[in-house]
Amino acid sequence: MVVLVVATTKDPASIGPAAAFLAMPGWSPGPPIAEGMESFTNGNVRLLKHEHSIIEEDNLDQRWQEATGEPVSEVIFLSKHTAVSNRPALTVHPIGVPHLRDDETPPHGGTPGWAAIPNPRIGPLLRLMQKIAAEQGLVPEFEITLEATHHYKHAHHVLRKGLGLEDGNAVGSWQGNSEKVLLGIGGGHYAPRHMDIVNKDGVWVGHLLSGYSLPMETPSQINGKTSGEVAGMWKHSIKVSYEATKAAFPGGEVIAHLDH
Repeated sequence: MVVLVVATTKDPASIGPAAAFLAMPGWSPGPPIAEGMESFTNGNVRLLKHEHSIIEEDNLDQRWQEATGEPVSEVIFLSKHTAVSNRPALTVHPIGVPHLRDDETPPHGGTPGWAAIPNPRIGPLLRLMQKIAAEQGLVPEFEITLEATHHYKHAHHVLRKGLGLEDGNAVGSWQGNSEKVLLGIGGGHYAPRHMDIVNKDGVWVGHLLSGYSLPMETPSQINGKTSGEVAGMWKHSIKVSYEATKAAFPGGEVIAHLDH
């Protein structure tokens, strides 16, 4: 089993970290899986570079296995991050758009109503980024944070563990302190209150569903009184995210942390 790291030459925040990877010793050229793609190997890590948007190439794990015979255990996507605040940030997040209906088109890729199995490295990677950022004097200028579950067309059929690792300035292992797994429900896209739980208790990180991933429809009213359940995709979003989180951490205790 190999780890597939995906970068795009169209994104400086993707190709920069890829170049840093390749500057390390031990790399050798690998086989291309399609025209316009390059690959490199180092131990059980495979770095794949392509020339398209990070959300345009689909099924890269399956395509890699078909081309090389190597099964892929996890996929890590390197990409830029853009925020309305324009504050520099380094973020990591699970992948999926579980809140969308089948007839909706995801604006940034993905399969409607679907959530990837969250990568168990999300928590350890976040804590490692926090440590390095502090040592390099990037804090508080840079925000080091989780993002809510969102996007990536690549993961259309990725049933293995996937995550997005994003650089907001256009630049493990299963180590944890408990067997509890966080399923974040509610709050904003950057999940500050969910972050508090991750940092304080050292829990694993599962899916994080911000408020917009919990769409609710007002139930009907009869004679001025509410009748029926609250409709919308919120229940489905929680269900598939819980199931994916549970699958990523067999034997772990899933803890729902609610924000607003």
